[in-house]
Amino acid sequence: MRITAKADYAVRAAAELAAAEGDGPVKGERIATAQDIPLKFLENILSELRTAGIVASRRGAEGGYWLDRPAADVSVADVLRAVEGPLASIRGTGPERLEYQGAAAALPRMWVALRANLRTVLEGVSLADLASGELPANVAALTDDPDAWVKH
Repeated sequence: MRITAKADYAVRAAAELAAAEGDGPVKGERIATAQDIPLKFLENILSELRTAGIVASRRGAEGGYWLDRPAADVSVADVLRAVEGPLASIRGTGPERLEYQGAAAALPRMWVALRANLRTVLEGVSLADLASGELPANVAALTDDPDAWVKH
């Protein structure tokens, strides 16, 4: 799976907002500086997150951005879908809609299994989890395998 810079920045920006939950609006410049994200790129991402109902904003001297729902209710999957679309698609099509013949006939089931595993992790981690630095036990356990850290 390839995570784009846009997706990475979106999750990092959302985690910053989760960490500031309850502190009032956070300026875009503060998020950009804290996460080393180009400000113009960040503003576009925050606009997409606002359209998706994840982030709210207010202009002006007292303005900024904040999460529009509690951080515990926003998953990493929600953020990724807001900026990138479906978690797993094959050539723009959902894996459940694919059909192959011959030796490739089992591929749609494999793609669906891959999507299910992505959902398990990405829907199972909330912005509150990220902000606290604590991943759910089932996700953290996946990182206990030394092979998980090895590039293949």
